[in-house]
Amino acid sequence: MTIKVIGFEDGEAAIGWDGLTDALARGHKLPKAEIGDTFLYRDPDTLLSRSAWIDGLGLAVKSATVFPGNKANGQSAINGSVSMFSDETGELEAIIDFHLVTKWKTAGDSLYAAKLLANPNPDTILLVGTGTVAGNMIDAYRSVFPDAKYVVWGRNRDYAKVFASTHGATSVAELEDGVRQAQIICSATMATDPILKGEWLQAGQHLDLIGAYRPDMREVDDEALQRSKVFADSFATTLDHIGELKIPLASGAIKRSDVLADFYTPEAFKRAPDDITICKNGGGAHLDLMTCRYILEKWNAN
Repeated sequence: MTIKVIGFEDGEAAIGWDGLTDALARGHKLPKAEIGDTFLYRDPDTLLSRSAWIDGLGLAVKSATVFPGNKANGQSAINGSVSMFSDETGELEAIIDFHLVTKWKTAGDSLYAAKLLANPNPDTILLVGTGTVAGNMIDAYRSVFPDAKYVVWGRNRDYAKVFASTHGATSVAELEDGVRQAQIICSATMATDPILKGEWLQAGQHLDLIGAYRPDMREVDDEALQRSKVFADSFATTLDHIGELKIPLASGAIKRSDVLADFYTPEAFKRAPDDITICKNGGGAHLDLMTCRYILEKWNAN
């Protein structure tokens, strides 16, 4: 078997957002993945490996090195690769650029949720945060909501203005103002304490929550969850692992039954026009695997 090596630019040229969300939908019709994470440490450096095996789709191992000291030398602090293996033989099929998989998996996850839950004709989409993920989300949303206006909020107002200009958006000085005018709110921050308040939310809004990934991290408060229909990309990677849901579940602010469905039951992603919906993007190696299979299939077809 010839091993494919797929770099960022070549891989990105072969794929599209609609194709990826279709691939995620197909992947969730297969048996649930076996998932495993391992960490190795040499303070302050880390090696993280996330693996997934889906019967009928294959195996993937995504390895990332986190070397914080690289920034001082102008080098990327995060590097890595993804190895894709055949489901039939276990042979290595491809090595795919880490940043390519991470970009498309993360943004595709939230885009899929928005296609299931959001107002199909939003006038305004708010990006909370000004990092790489927020920029990727603007690109992803535009593939489905081309007529929407994009508004950006960031803690650093000057940088938010630059970011907004770069991405064809406008910036807003006050987060509450941005929330009150948007039909879709996408939050991709490093917040540990909630920054989005339930009292600001309006009927019919949809929130894509990306930022929180540790047990101590949250982006929305209890009231936001209590006023919303709550969904997740995967129960297995969010409920007991990410503070966005783990903390309010532990405190009793919400019950387990309040998290209505994950992507394995897309038919349960229903809303009335005035419902407020939240979907927590937890990522997960199973989504990396689905994304890798899609990338490899498109690469082979070109």
